Amino acid sequence: MNMETIGSRIRAEREAQDISRNELAKYAGIAPTTLSNLELGLSKSSSALYKIARRLGVQADWLETGRGTKEASATDFPPVAATETRPGYVRFNLLEGAAGMGAGVVNQDFPEVMQVMEVAEWEVRRKLGFLPRPGQIQIITGRGPSMRPKIEDGDIVWIDTAVDYFDGDDYYLISYDGETQIKMLQKRVDGMYVVSANPDFKEWRCEPDELSIQGRALVHAGFRRF
Repeated sequence: MNMETIGSRIRAEREAQDISRNELAKYAGIAPTTLSNLELGLSKSSSALYKIARRLGVQADWLETGRGTKEASATDFPPVAATETRPGYVRFNLLEGAAGMGAGVVNQDFPEVMQVMEVAEWEVRRKLGFLPRPGQIQIITGRGPSMRPKIEDGDIVWIDTAVDYFDGDDYYLISYDGETQIKMLQKRVDGMYVVSANPDFKEWRCEPDELSIQGRALVHAGFRRF
């Protein structure tokens, strides 16, 4: 019985080519924790699969299903035009397709709204108070009602991927039970709680090792409704 999964195929190809997880994640425009979750089977698929397949030199369909031809030819991936961020702008890449903000909302249910966002440095400074290092801030589309009114369905949220650990009560992008979500994490006397901004959604207590923090959600710095 073949027990291979999309995650085991990615890991096997990555390790066979001596590509680090950080390097592959950077190429694909996702956080290392996102790639780790994918390899461990905590996520079933990824909007960055095509980019991962390109870097590994394999067919995306084979990577996802294990069927068909494995090796990719030069014609399978069209050439990528070189892009350069204009002076005075900061480039934010897509972290993942969409973050669920309600029961049953998962990444693959919605198409990616944006792949890249270039924002004037003065606006970044105004929103963040500093200029982040390249690749530190990435973007994600929030989907669902559980974080209203803090985050509306369709808002583009900035994620600080440098904060992939609990750094005090705040909003985070987390991966839990195979679903990527934007939630507030609160540490209380009796444990860690996952809290929604919308009071219609109940808070719940979790063990820290049950979830993976992919970044801090900068809910004050996003763009509304896309």
